[in-house]
Amino acid sequence: MFALVIDDGALAWRERPDPVPGPGDVVVEVAAAGLNAADLLQRRGLYPAPPGVPADVPGLELAGRVTAVGGGVDASWRGRRVAALTGGGAQATRCVVPVEHLLEVPEGVEFVEAAGFPEAFCTAHDALVTQGALGAGERLLVTGAAGGVGCAAVQIGRALGASVVALTRDARHHEALAALGADETVVANDLAGIEPVDVVLELVGAATLPTALSRTGPFGRIVVVGVGSGPRVELDLLRVMGARLTLTGSTLRSRTRAEKAEVVARVAADLGSRWREGALRVPVAEVVDARDATRAYDAFARPGKLGKVVLAVGSR
Repeated sequence: MFALVIDDGALAWRERPDPVPGPGDVVVEVAAAGLNAADLLQRRGLYPAPPGVPADVPGLELAGRVTAVGGGVDASWRGRRVAALTGGGAQATRCVVPVEHLLEVPEGVEFVEAAGFPEAFCTAHDALVTQGALGAGERLLVTGAAGGVGCAAVQIGRALGASVVALTRDARHHEALAALGADETVVANDLAGIEPVDVVLELVGAATLPTALSRTGPFGRIVVVGVGSGPRVELDLLRVMGARLTLTGSTLRSRTRAEKAEVVARVAADLGSRWREGALRVPVAEVVDARDATRAYDAFARPGKLGKVVLAVGSR
């Protein structure tokens, strides 16, 4: 097989031994792989892969077909179109994945779009539902709403019956975010003027968190899953105390196999039917051949895009 390898900060397309599935695992022939902020951090040496995952092959999500199964896995998985959440190694022509981390790709959904679904929708669903306890009738603020996780969160918020406020860098993507389900779209300069919200999904970090916290109503929940503008902020703790706010955060990559399986199972149960019906979609900003991955990583790092950057790896 071939894989995208990080070599002292550079990216190279190199041959690697074919993977062999262990008990409970499958091998996926990768058609496309989504690009995420974690991949850029790993390239810079700032986000090492967890144990058991290739240390120098990035990639947290993929789509393709199952070609082999390990012990204890139903043989009917062979040939199925799947998307998968991975701990790494997805940016390769083949990848070993725990069977419980697979999502079946609906008919009519192309692999390029499906490759951007697992990480974005699992991250957003876990943050909004499991941690943020977002409910119908509440107000949700999504900062960095034009990114992959942000676009997923807008759609999930709408599906849950919440009123969604989408914050973007500028006004270029307001119509697209409204089409995804945002009730309000604002730019950073207008954030301080919005009506109070019940839940904040913080995807930007230092640049927006203090203002977002000030617009969170009593018993509000703030869930931090992105810090692209910086990880350090000065907070008004009297505000946190007085409004009885909850501030939390998480990542998916470092979780155990069982914990990730629970996240994937909840997404399948809560969102699977909507994905099959076409009610959820993955906006794709750019598709780049995996052999030209440096260009893809550069495109991801540039601000202003809407949705995912996806690597085209194999056959569609």
